[in-house]
Amino acid sequence: MTTEPTPLTDFASDAAGPDPVAEVSPPFEVLAPARQTLPLVFASPHSGRVYPASLLAASRLDPLALRKSEDCFVDEIFAAAPECGAPLIRAHFPRVYIDPNREPFELDPAMFSDALPDYVNIRSPRVASGLGTVARIVADGEPIYRDRLRFAEAARRIATCYRPYHATLARLLRETRQHFGFAILVDCHSMPSVGLPAARGGKPVRGGAAAGKVDTVLGDCFGTACSPAVTERCEALLQGFGYSVARNHPYAGGYTTRHYGRPRDGVHAIQIEINRALYMDERLYERSAHLPVLAAEMRQLILGMADLDLLQLAAE
Repeated sequence: MTTEPTPLTDFASDAAGPDPVAEVSPPFEVLAPARQTLPLVFASPHSGRVYPASLLAASRLDPLALRKSEDCFVDEIFAAAPECGAPLIRAHFPRVYIDPNREPFELDPAMFSDALPDYVNIRSPRVASGLGTVARIVADGEPIYRDRLRFAEAARRIATCYRPYHATLARLLRETRQHFGFAILVDCHSMPSVGLPAARGGKPVRGGAAAGKVDTVLGDCFGTACSPAVTERCEALLQGFGYSVARNHPYAGGYTTRHYGRPRDGVHAIQIEINRALYMDERLYERSAHLPVLAAEMRQLILGMADLDLLQLAAE
């Protein structure tokens, strides 16, 4: 027996006055199918590669170094979603500019020259690590900015990029749930090969470029963000392609997975992390010959997700 699902947050801007102007325009796009035939929504929040001039001017790093936090080419890896019958939302703004996989205001007060409002979360583990909504560092620990920022700058990025992105993602999930009775969000990411755990059972079959490291990580917030059937199907499909799969370690799912993943309300969310060594040169930020193969396999994964027991998920 299904229950009436709760509303999905719209993330409307609470800023007063005229709308601020976005430096990345459009900040994101939705690649929509001609007709949605799958109860799936795909998101690529960290593959944006439009670096605003103001960010480059304020940064102490060169443009290539800023890309260390980027999930390069993930939107290409899952580009088949629309032709398979599911929408794909992809950010154009880069992660180092604003990170939509965080709470709206997870900010490090040491980054700012003025006081932060009381509603800002300054004590989260993400803030402590330097990777809040506005990051202090890139992925390898290098500080991004020469000088402190003003809070108004963070608020502008949130208003022009973060909030519209989440408002659109919430709408896609709401419409999908209304049409199919439930929705499955697949949040798509990549992970650097350095520091990953070794694949269980030795060297992965397809992960030679990853030097024995785990190929993929599925994050379902330790079983709270989606039905076990969703995680099990993703795992089986990835293993069928010859990839090693870890669950929730070292990535259990970020803000997006936690926020939207409410199985009892008809929304399932799972995060997929793909080892970058499988499909790119991590030093040169260039595609490798395996990227088209991986993209073709992700097309099969998308279609394979349609074989889930849809009636069972709708009734949960």
